[in-house]
Amino acid sequence: MKIAFICVQNSCRSQIAEAICNSLSDGSFISYSAGSEPSECIDPDAVRHLKKIFGIQMTDKQRPKMISELPPVDIVVTMGCGISCPYVPCKRRVVWDIPDPKGMSDQKYIEVITSIEDKVKELLDSDFKIGV
Repeated sequence: MKIAFICVQNSCRSQIAEAICNSLSDGSFISYSAGSEPSECIDPDAVRHLKKIFGIQMTDKQRPKMISELPPVDIVVTMGCGISCPYVPCKRRVVWDIPDPKGMSDQKYIEVITSIEDKVKELLDSDFKIGV
């Protein structure tokens, strides 16, 4: 099953979700991230924290991307950007209302990462019935 995590700049929350999902998945889920106005690079604090907490080097396999670069996906997760996200065809849509941690203290940033990790685990453990 393919999942796309969507956020406007595709530099932080959606990148974190992609990295954690791919790290935790047993292979039955493949995740991607993208944005409608992608940044030049992944947020350095996201890179630093994911490396420290999970040992994931995000920049080895990830970069900010346009939504048009996504392959067809089954599930779209929007990160709660406070704006109307562009339409991405999918079988199931999920909305996560997660604050943008850019510029927050390390403690707050890690709280956001933990929230994303918890939601990814719920998603991976859920019994998604596509089309229901």
